[in-house]
Amino acid sequence: MMFGQDDTRAPTHSQFALRVTFLVGFAVVAFVAIFFRLWFLQVLSGEAYLREANANRVREIKILAPRGEILDRRGHVLVDNRTVLSLQVRPDKLFRAPQERKRELSKLSEVAGMSLRKVKKDIREQIKLLPASPVTLQQNVDKDLVYFLRERQDEFPGITAEQVYVRNYPEGTLGAHLFGFVSEVGPEQLKEPAYDGLDPGDRIGASGLESQYDNVLRGRGGAVRVQVDASGEPRGRELSRVEPQAGDNLVLTLDEKVQRAGEAAISQFGLPAAFVAMKVSDGSILGMGSYPTYDPSIYTPPVSTKLLEGYQNNETAPLTDRAIQSGYPTGSTFKLVTATAGLEASLITPTTPVEDAGVFNYAGQEWINAGRAANGTVDMTSALRVSSDIYFYKLGIALEDAGKEALQTWASDFGFGSLTGVDLPSEGAGLVPSPEWRNKLYEDAADPGSCSGTQRDYLGCGETDRKWSVGDNMNLSVGQGDLSATPLQLAVAYAAMGNGGNIVRPHLADRAENALGQATQEIEPAAQRHIDISAEARSTILEGLREAAMEPGGTSYPVFGGFPIEIAGKTGTAEKTLQEDQSWYAALAPYDDPKYVVIVTVERGGFGAQTAAPAARAILSQLFDVGSSQIEDVGGALGAD
Repeated sequence: MMFGQDDTRAPTHSQFALRVTFLVGFAVVAFVAIFFRLWFLQVLSGEAYLREANANRVREIKILAPRGEILDRRGHVLVDNRTVLSLQVRPDKLFRAPQERKRELSKLSEVAGMSLRKVKKDIREQIKLLPASPVTLQQNVDKDLVYFLRERQDEFPGITAEQVYVRNYPEGTLGAHLFGFVSEVGPEQLKEPAYDGLDPGDRIGASGLESQYDNVLRGRGGAVRVQVDASGEPRGRELSRVEPQAGDNLVLTLDEKVQRAGEAAISQFGLPAAFVAMKVSDGSILGMGSYPTYDPSIYTPPVSTKLLEGYQNNETAPLTDRAIQSGYPTGSTFKLVTATAGLEASLITPTTPVEDAGVFNYAGQEWINAGRAANGTVDMTSALRVSSDIYFYKLGIALEDAGKEALQTWASDFGFGSLTGVDLPSEGAGLVPSPEWRNKLYEDAADPGSCSGTQRDYLGCGETDRKWSVGDNMNLSVGQGDLSATPLQLAVAYAAMGNGGNIVRPHLADRAENALGQATQEIEPAAQRHIDISAEARSTILEGLREAAMEPGGTSYPVFGGFPIEIAGKTGTAEKTLQEDQSWYAALAPYDDPKYVVIVTVERGGFGAQTAAPAARAILSQLFDVGSSQIEDVGGALGAD
């Protein structure tokens, strides 16, 4: 072949046959693959796909269950439910394209009568609070709006009007700290066994009794399965239905009238305050409250971030339940403990005379009574009647010298420094100062990180520049210094004196009932423990407390001298650095067979007889149905304690 000659030649017969064979083989393989795929889909998987197709035509609609009601001991409704039509937005279901989403929200703002800015702001704020939950824009929406949205679901994806149950508070703010509030379940909570079966947006107890007894109050949702059309709208018959089960009602030991009287009594001064009214026999709480309070309906969607932050940032801490969460020095109300410790240790007898000149010098320091009042020679009973600090300072020294931390031991026995076990979350334990505690505080003073937890909560870490001294025990003997106790702890201590030594477990819940009023669960408080208080010590102390309230010269005689029910009561004035004195009052009534203990404290309220004692009298008047006309005005100057 010469260079440059065309060498194009026709393919041979064998090459052509090879190509045809390859193409035919490929076609056969492809046909077999398609055949087996169709056979698999139609024969082997046909039933599964049929089920899936049917499922795509079925929609499960959740039926909400109402929470149980909260009732007082007489069946008076304190918390119940109301149904509302709620305009809700699920941000993840809205149009994804920014312009389409903006257009959708703009249309929504027009038909809902809201500004677009308000719609966006509410969505943004509620997502911040509850990122996994539907955003509630409005409650009690008009039915016309509901129909409008349902007819145009293709224009408003992710926007629905749902009938929901929300908590209702017939008595307004009454008992707000006790009942608490409900909130939408969080993403982390949904992983917990206690919340099995719940979905984002479902509501659970978030604080107070709503949280403590959520398993009682929370109902079990139902569901209905219906056929739907291509647009997802229900068509045709119901396929199945599971009825919801309402939560049980929670019946409390609380008495609505006592609760109302107590809240009115402590709020009259316009100062932060708290009260407890409790049965001494078993710890049943008849009333317990804190001032200032809050409106629990603020947690009903749509939640106002501004309003909520207003409560959270308020310097008076209205969200704090001072009855169980705030620890304070209790002033002279603590003398009940010191008296018991001294008598039971035989360091003093009921009639041991002690000289009270109004001023007492010890270890180079001057210790004085309130107003430097000189009470002369006093014994245990008269020292309690006039609230002689000098008497109890000297007893504090004797207890320190005796060793074994007798005063701290008795304080712990009475329940100070430990949780009472009340059926409410977030209770504070307080503190009984001891040599071990203070010396460790001193040793750790160089480490700022050691000043945390309970110490910071209750003491602000106190003084850290010294070790324990006898002066600490002297301060403790009159309820001053680093002592920190809640009003409920003081109620438990006085109840023990009233009932003969039983440390009761305070409680609010009595039983659970169904809608027919049938008991489904009796809620028994934990077993009590007992401390041994001799009959002589108990009778001596109770007599001293009776004289303090009912006899001339007693620190609260001007308040209770004319009260028709004999009581045993003790004033207290807690001195607080850079603040006005805190007022305390503790009462047991009736004196001869105590049934109730009442505790009141008023921050910056002055002497115990100035504010706390009159408030306690108002509560006792409700407990014993005493009218103002039955209380005699005995006059006299209020005791400076």
